[in-house]
Amino acid sequence: MPDQPSNDDQFADLFSKLPSARGAEQPRAEAPRASQPEPAAPRRDAETDAAAPAPGSRRAAREAAAATGPHAVDGDTGRPSAAASAAPTPPAQPVVAPRATSAPAAEEPRAVWATPGAEAGGAGTIDALFGADQHEDRLSRQKRHDADKRKSRIAKWVVLGVVLAIIGGIVGGGFYVWNTYEPQIRKVMGWEEPRDYVDGEATGEVTVTIADGDIPSTISQTLFDAGVTKTPTAFYQHLVDEGLEPTFYPGAYRLQQKMTSAAALAALEDPANKLENTAQLREGLTVAGSLPILADATGIAVEDFQAAVADPSVYGVPVDQAVVAAGGQPLEGWLFPATYTFDPGVTAQQVIQTLVDRTVRSLDTAGVPVEQRQQVLTTASIIQREARLEEDFYKVSRVIANRLADGMKLQMDSTAQYGYGEMHDGTVSSSAEALEDDNPWNTYVVDGLPVGPISNPGDTAIDAAMHPADGDWLYFVTWNMDTGETIFSATYEEHQQGIAQWDQWCADNDNRGC
Repeated sequence: MPDQPSNDDQFADLFSKLPSARGAEQPRAEAPRASQPEPAAPRRDAETDAAAPAPGSRRAAREAAAATGPHAVDGDTGRPSAAASAAPTPPAQPVVAPRATSAPAAEEPRAVWATPGAEAGGAGTIDALFGADQHEDRLSRQKRHDADKRKSRIAKWVVLGVVLAIIGGIVGGGFYVWNTYEPQIRKVMGWEEPRDYVDGEATGEVTVTIADGDIPSTISQTLFDAGVTKTPTAFYQHLVDEGLEPTFYPGAYRLQQKMTSAAALAALEDPANKLENTAQLREGLTVAGSLPILADATGIAVEDFQAAVADPSVYGVPVDQAVVAAGGQPLEGWLFPATYTFDPGVTAQQVIQTLVDRTVRSLDTAGVPVEQRQQVLTTASIIQREARLEEDFYKVSRVIANRLADGMKLQMDSTAQYGYGEMHDGTVSSSAEALEDDNPWNTYVVDGLPVGPISNPGDTAIDAAMHPADGDWLYFVTWNMDTGETIFSATYEEHQQGIAQWDQWCADNDNRGC
């Protein structure tokens, strides 16, 4: 064989055409991007300015092939050597991009990394591998962030609920303390409202009736109810402070609203303010208390009126024999309370007929059956005497109905006072003697309703007797004698608490009206 290499040696040609050892296992290297510099052209010898020649002999070809790595061949057999075939496939190696023969030979070859098992241009690039992990990490962080936001919102709502509960408790407690101890708080803090009106506030015109047997404390309440004085005790306290003991005559008087106590007293003592032929009967009066007012207004002798009420049948009122047998007044409850003006020359019987007709009209308006008139008037008369505020009339009616339904005694002080003759003593509580007296009106002794009415009820009381409010109350107590505020209770324990509140008010107010 020739010692010199030959360019036309067949083996050299064959080996030079063999594929790269990484061709079957590595993906084709990515082509250079447009933005990258062109690969450098083959270096040329600085002296000869000629390209390095390829091996021309088989030995040179074998040596050149051996230098290519994994596909090196045995020098004797021409097959891949055992060392080369046993060597593991190396990890991704830089692949030298092919040089462009036309490019200037000024730059080094640019290496492009290829990843084993990845297809050209596929997801096996380094960006793709790390991108999946980063995406999962972002999702995890987003989930944690959303959970934290939800927890934060829940915590805020819980805190808000606690704050509202605390504020509600403080406000509710404040309302309870104020409603329970308002007079005492006002007194301690110096917030008490003026007891009386001042000069110059008087306005309008009202009619006030002084009944026979009225005492200063009851007249003081009457003036307040008519809107003449500012508080229930203003007139009475004025008399006490000034040491006055005036004489009051029964009758109807023309006064104004929003008067001072001194001005109201002067008006009651002025004969010019006493109305002639005008009688005002207020709610809750009895027949015995109404007749002197009628006599004074009309100029008719009181004895004539006493004779006129002896026989109820004259006015179409059935005679209740039980009332007559007990020594009661058979027209009790039938003389309707209102303001009346009579013509001169009117008779006592005509006056009584006018009052009875007005009662019948009120009964018919409330829908009371004829056969139930006496019973309804009896219930309404108790409501009229027991309730201080009109909005409480219907609740008192329910207490009466509930106690009757449960077979309980009514135990109304007004009935004990009426039966014992303590109706006009100016207090709401009964004496021990009145509570124990065995008479058919005393509901502390008798079962059910009293034998008959105990006063003359007005329109509201009659309507309340027919239409009691809904409720399970069995007890009530008026704890403030000035305002008429009343506590209604369903149990005896609650009722005892109301009585304790009333006792405290009486102790703080010199037992006024208690």
